[in-house]
Amino acid sequence: METIHGVTAEPILSRAAKSYHRAMTAESTLVSVEKYLRTNYKPACDYIDGVLHQKPMPTRKHGSTQARLAQLINECSPDLDAETEVNVRIREGKYLVPDLIVQERDRIQDPYPSEPVYLCVEVLSPDDRLSVVVSKCEDYAAWGVQTSWIVDPESQRAWEYSSRQLLVEVPAAGSLQAGTISIPLADVFSVLA
Repeated sequence: METIHGVTAEPILSRAAKSYHRAMTAESTLVSVEKYLRTNYKPACDYIDGVLHQKPMPTRKHGSTQARLAQLINECSPDLDAETEVNVRIREGKYLVPDLIVQERDRIQDPYPSEPVYLCVEVLSPDDRLSVVVSKCEDYAAWGVQTSWIVDPESQRAWEYSSRQLLVEVPAAGSLQAGTISIPLADVFSVLA
């Protein structure tokens, strides 16, 4: 069985949803959807049924990796549009903020997507818990996103998540794949050299 950050992948997946939703209940004050959508939270917050969950503070490596991924996707896929830190409405009362979303240019949803997008990407920060991020990928898949990526700039590792294969590590010499997108990991992490 494959291990990720020293933990086997199967138990991470089975614990992911419980861990994520338990973390979401840590905040005691409920916030309305209207207030959430008109407030600029730094760092960004996910919103589930009135409860805010603040994402970890991004680092320089996180920001550089996030920007590099958006650049590479926009350069190699003219029919797609990669944007950072865009709220997505998974369902009424549940908004998540992927580090990067990719939409088809002829189907841009504005001000935020309420229907599944082409790709969601989560870039790990040192304080991220992989089980929480995997749970978000489960939410994206349940919403209808075919593939999500998890990218770790600290270890220079990456995983693809899909409802068909769950979590699969991309080999160091391999490429992140999603539909027509293929991005070599070496290109993603070249910005960190």
